[in-house]
Formats: sequence, structure tokens, C-alpha cells
Amino acid sequence: MQGKHLLIIAAIAGFSAVALGAFGAHGLKGSLNPQQLGWWTTAVQYHLVHAVALLGVSVWLQISPNDSCSRWLRRTGLMMVLGLVLFSGSLYSMAITDMRALGIVTPFGGLSWLMGWFGLVLAASTLKPSEQE
Repeated sequence: MQGKHLLIIAAIAGFSAVALGAFGAHGLKGSLNPQQLGWWTTAVQYHLVHAVALLGVSVWLQISPNDSCSRWLRRTGLMMVLGLVLFSGSLYSMAITDMRALGIVTPFGGLSWLMGWFGLVLAASTLKPSEQE
């Protein structure tokens, strides 16, 4: 995944997180039970946090001079996007449909995010001392 594409996805993810948060707070408040609203809120929180993380990854990828670092950053970006879809997507779906079976997908999104965050560790470990200053 190229840095430009990740940057566009990060912007869309941030926009959609804010829009879905507002929709949940204003449009769904009377339609969902407290547990469903909790799922929605959790989805929005993690969605927004990881949209910002994805923004950071995409910017780092744009300026990264190190090929090894770039490879890890692209993998990290992919895992962050996958986490958005699986984790937040499953919680949004559960909240709207009250189909609790969708919750089986949620941990795979969390695992994707963990892999993404670990990818950042690996990307940072490839930096040479002169690139860290």
C-alpha cells in the first residue's frame, strides 16, 4: 500500500469516525438499548484513535528514506485498515442489528491492530541512529 493511498484512507477513516460518532449520539440514541449504544461508542472510539494512528503511519511512510522501514510501514498500514474494518465494523454491525454472533469477528480486528502496532516497533527498529535525531 502506498503512502498516498494510506493518507486518503486515514482521512476517510477520520471523517467517517466523526460522522458515525455524531450519528450514534444524535440519531441512534433512542433506537438502541444501552448495550448496543456501548458497542457503538466503543467502535467510534477505537475507529477514531486508529484513524489518527493510520494518519501518522501514512505521513511517516511519505518521508521514510529507509526501504526496510517503508516495508514495515506498509504492512502496518494494512493491519490498521484491516483492524478498522474487522473491529469497528463488527461492533457497528452488532449495534445496529443486535446480532451478537458478529462479536466473533471483533477480536480478529483487535489482533490486526496489535500486529499493526508491533509493525511500528519493527519499523522504528530499522532506523539508523542518524535517522532517529
